[in-house]
Amino acid sequence: MARPSIYEFAGGDPAFLALAAAHHERCLHEPEISHAFSHGFNPDHVENLAFYWAEVFGGPNRYSVRHGGHSRMLEMHARTGAADDWGQRFVGCFVQAMDDAGLPADPELRTALRSYMEWATGEVMSYAPAGSLVPPELPVPRWGWNGPE
Repeated sequence: MARPSIYEFAGGDPAFLALAAAHHERCLHEPEISHAFSHGFNPDHVENLAFYWAEVFGGPNRYSVRHGGHSRMLEMHARTGAADDWGQRFVGCFVQAMDDAGLPADPELRTALRSYMEWATGEVMSYAPAGSLVPPELPVPRWGWNGPE
């Protein structure tokens, strides 16, 4: 029997919407990260984030269809001059948000989600310096039980 995608195993759209909402809330209360939201944020941020993560983990490609894929996400976060520890703080919020959202406590699921987030924050941080250029038309990465696919 084939193993379900991480998206399916975690609980599909409801799980990723809960995870995105919990993560967003954690970030709003994290002293360094909350600054990124000090000038407001898109009211669709939580849904967009949920759809992005869902796509990464094997769900529908709604984020790519609606927003243009991985390059678009990277461009939104590029050239921010984020502090070196911002990525670690972001991952910390994500790990706590998994519990807040009630995701399954399965160790393999938690490891796969965390390893993706560590990789993803490293990539986002690589575009934080002023003058960084994001390559156009990068597809949303796909992440499975054993990492990048």
